[in-house]
Amino acid sequence: MASVDNALQAVDGALDANLARLFDFLRIPSISTDPAHKEACQRAADWVAGELRALGLAVDVHPTGGHPVVLGRTDTGAARRVLFYGHYDVQPVDPLDLWDAAPFEPHFGATPDGRRTIVARGAADDKGQVLTFLDALRAFKATTGGFPVDVTVLLEGEEECGSPHLPAFLAAHAGDLSADLALVCDTGMWDAKTPSITTSLRGILHTEITVTGADRDLHSGLFGGAARNPIHVLAKIIADAHDDTGRVAIPGFYDEVVELPEEVRARWASLGMTAETFLKPIGLSVSAGERDRQVIEQIQSRPTFEVNGIYGGYTGAGTKTIIASSATAKISFRLVADQDPAKIRDAFEAFVKARIPADCTVTFHETDGSRAFLVPPDSPDLARAASALEAEWGLKPVTIGSGGSIPIVGQFKRLLGVDTLLIGFGLDDDRVHSPNEKYDLSSFHKGTRSWVRILDALA
Repeated sequence: MASVDNALQAVDGALDANLARLFDFLRIPSISTDPAHKEACQRAADWVAGELRALGLAVDVHPTGGHPVVLGRTDTGAARRVLFYGHYDVQPVDPLDLWDAAPFEPHFGATPDGRRTIVARGAADDKGQVLTFLDALRAFKATTGGFPVDVTVLLEGEEECGSPHLPAFLAAHAGDLSADLALVCDTGMWDAKTPSITTSLRGILHTEITVTGADRDLHSGLFGGAARNPIHVLAKIIADAHDDTGRVAIPGFYDEVVELPEEVRARWASLGMTAETFLKPIGLSVSAGERDRQVIEQIQSRPTFEVNGIYGGYTGAGTKTIIASSATAKISFRLVADQDPAKIRDAFEAFVKARIPADCTVTFHETDGSRAFLVPPDSPDLARAASALEAEWGLKPVTIGSGGSIPIVGQFKRLLGVDTLLIGFGLDDDRVHSPNEKYDLSSFHKGTRSWVRILDALA
């Protein structure tokens, strides 16, 4: 424990220096989706590479078809190796006029209840979170000369624009990325005082369908009542996709769904999340999901069918009395273990085809998807990390699922065969992807202390 205590003291003593380093990182406008910021993304990659080299890691900055991937490793022969993943790119800052200060001029702020914050684009997503891990390594390096485990650090620059070049990089460098466990710090806490570990992620499937009728838009006065209307057909298909209880009505949709263990369901019930408390901040109050499921299950551990957009015919100002020749919908499914995106795609296509009437055709556009991810509840590493977080925060961490999807985690499992613990220190009010993004000072400081404890526990 002496080495841990010394490292924790080093974190406390270096807080000002660590914050100065974070502010330098935040000043780099590494917006990955905007070609105008290509040089800034290269500069951010070089910056983190320099930080890793200063910690004693062997580092390579790998070019891709987009922004570079930074890969650093230690090879000390330690009993275990962890793979840490994060990203140095950030979201665009629009609308700029809603920022209280320049988004790449970091400064301290405060929440209405008095919590001190760091305000800048990327403060929470993901630069501040990345540096909590690197600063924990720095504390060990300063006090022991090394780390409790061997470490591989993988930092990409395209997470905010879909990581288009990362899968190929992972496949090409799988040997360099082998580890006993992967760690991701790009998630959040249950609340400002309660840590959490995300142990499941929903998978995702995107698809797009177009229903076509006549070979042109038709005059609704001349053809209305006789000609098939593709918008009506598409709307009926979408309406049929759910039954009256909120369940998805596609045959076979739930065949491979893994049910939550009862102890997990009971633990989630004890958290007190209701439809009213969850939906009230967005102006809603009644859950539209499966009636026999808690709202926390609906958003974290149950599969969904959603329409992300629908269009056809005339959508401009005023009126244009036509029967559209086609109608299109963009569809996404959130999937859970053990649903196969390919099987869900096939089931959905069969469901749609069975509802296409005479005089209409359907086209399915290209689909893409990724599987859900689930950490086994009896994972020893999960228990170790939970104990370490409890030691730092004084409360047992909440183990939760995430309704979102992080494809990299599934790729770590598929390509490398490793589980991932998602441990982050963001908060719901961090305004991630929005103007005035912030990261609590306590999230940064205690997050770094948490990683010190976790790395020691994982050893």
